[in-house]
Amino acid sequence: MFKYEVIKQDTKTNARIGRFSTPRGVVETPVFMPVGTMGTVKALTPEEVRSAGSQIILANTYHLYLRPGMEIIKKAGGLHKFMNWELPILTDSGGFQVFSLSTMRKVTEDGAHFNSYIDGSKHFLTPEKSIVIQQILGSDIIMAFDECTAPDIGWEQSKQALERTIFWLERCKEAATNKEQMLFPIVQGNMYKDLRIESIKKSLPYAKCGIAIGGLSVGEPKPVMYKMLDALYPYYPIDMPRYLMGVGSADCIVEGVIRGIDMFDCVLPTRIARNGTAMTMQGDITIRNAAYKEDFSPVESGCDCYTCRNYSRAYIRHLLNTDEILGGRLLSYHNIYFLHRLTSLLRQAIIEGNIDEFAAKFRANYVY
Repeated sequence: MFKYEVIKQDTKTNARIGRFSTPRGVVETPVFMPVGTMGTVKALTPEEVRSAGSQIILANTYHLYLRPGMEIIKKAGGLHKFMNWELPILTDSGGFQVFSLSTMRKVTEDGAHFNSYIDGSKHFLTPEKSIVIQQILGSDIIMAFDECTAPDIGWEQSKQALERTIFWLERCKEAATNKEQMLFPIVQGNMYKDLRIESIKKSLPYAKCGIAIGGLSVGEPKPVMYKMLDALYPYYPIDMPRYLMGVGSADCIVEGVIRGIDMFDCVLPTRIARNGTAMTMQGDITIRNAAYKEDFSPVESGCDCYTCRNYSRAYIRHLLNTDEILGGRLLSYHNIYFLHRLTSLLRQAIIEGNIDEFAAKFRANYVY
């Protein structure tokens, strides 16, 4: 039920376009996946998320396990029915959230002990439990439970986390019994080239139709992330999608695509929208600023999204500065639409054989 077909491989870069077939539909790649952490892409309805061009969304095991809990989602008939989303859903395993949200955690060979960020209650998440939760959620693509590490730790600690991630991956494989779900292994190894290569080599036997790259975009400089992606490229399987986890800025998506990445996700577009920032092909702009008080142009010239066709920067700034929820909603829609438009332009550039020229022009015009 899962299949990845390469439609075209660029000859000058490592960029490519493809079709990822899943039980709930075909996903055209490269693709950006909006994040619906709690079972919702913040501020938008599922209908709006789909109308913005979304083919697939992401939800999170850790958050949904804590609230509303598995019993409620199970009674609802799974996450698709619970949130009224008919297209594919990818769920993260919870490993990154244990790393990033819990101030009190203890990782052992058995799993991860952590305290809830909501009420401080104690929990224990194992590879098997992560898979069981994702099976109850009923997501189409599930992630292996992994140990994510901070970008400034040493080689020895990174090696230990890598080995533990592979050990957990074997347990995840044994627990993943739902044939309507595809398990993605996650490549770790921190910022060490040799460990990254070791990790992908050990992960590949578990990759049936997809592999993820984790532990990047966690605070390291962007050139370091690109260096790790360059090191991994020779080892990627050709007939599987490659998913770079937690990456959603326009510049990183462009750089990721020319390095052979097919799938991206991030909370960034909706998070910065709620704070008054819009994404454009020239870089992010803060609509909340006084410079836009009398600016009656659309958020981005040339964008045909609902927001840009109907509302001005001045109006959205007014909404934001009076704490009207509509301001964040309009910018959230624009930012999601923008990233889908960007990936569509990247796909078109690959088809036309000028992705290198597209990337060069983008870099020249984009304000970092």
